[in-house]
Amino acid sequence: MNPFAAIGRAVLSLLAEIGRLALFTGRSLKALASPPFYLRLTLQQFVRIGYLSVPVVGLTALSTGAVLALQIYLGGNRYGAEAIVPQIVVLGITRELGPVIAGLMVAGRVAAAIAAEIGTMRVTEQIDALTTLSTNPVKYLVVPRLVAAVISMPILTAAGDSIGVFGGYLVATQNLGFTGSVYLKNTVDFATSADINSGLIKAAVFGFIVALMGCYNGFNSRGGAQGVGAATTNAVVSSCILILATDFVLTALLFHTA
Repeated sequence: MNPFAAIGRAVLSLLAEIGRLALFTGRSLKALASPPFYLRLTLQQFVRIGYLSVPVVGLTALSTGAVLALQIYLGGNRYGAEAIVPQIVVLGITRELGPVIAGLMVAGRVAAAIAAEIGTMRVTEQIDALTTLSTNPVKYLVVPRLVAAVISMPILTAAGDSIGVFGGYLVATQNLGFTGSVYLKNTVDFATSADINSGLIKAAVFGFIVALMGCYNGFNSRGGAQGVGAATTNAVVSSCILILATDFVLTALLFHTA
């Protein structure tokens, strides 16, 4: 009945969870640096995580770029600054919206699938069977997903950036009266390698977060089907929260605003 006791239990539970996650991350990184390397499994996960996520990331980026161009035009119109649309669209997409949207979409699609797959293996004792067969389950299940996610996320983000900028171009030229060649010239002249690279770095980190949280929650699922469902939900929620929090930290570090 003591509210302070409840708060204390919640804090201790959170700290214990952070500790378990840190230990799991350390085990995963250690397994990443040691043989054997399951190249075939990594390629399979690359297809599942990267290639099969292209449609959802592309459609989301296209609509985001179109809406962003329209909103910037409507806002800039109040101050006679409509011409800044291509510059702000490419800056917003490459620095922030591209990697964040790709991360969130992949988190919703991939983190849930990873947690469900590994969680089912846990509750059906397949992971214990791997250990019995002298196969490191972290090496066999986690490392291929981490590597595939870290590699595929920057590629997905680069594709999403291009599609998002194209969405802004379509709206600007078809609805807002911009000349296509001028819009493209302003986009190319304003975008810098630092803007693009910062988004790709964020994407790699977000990919690591998505795969890690999916694997961690799957590995620690308990209680049959209900536990697998809870692990799937926790994987998506924790991935999204960590992506948004990490985005602020990376922006502060990459652009020296902290």
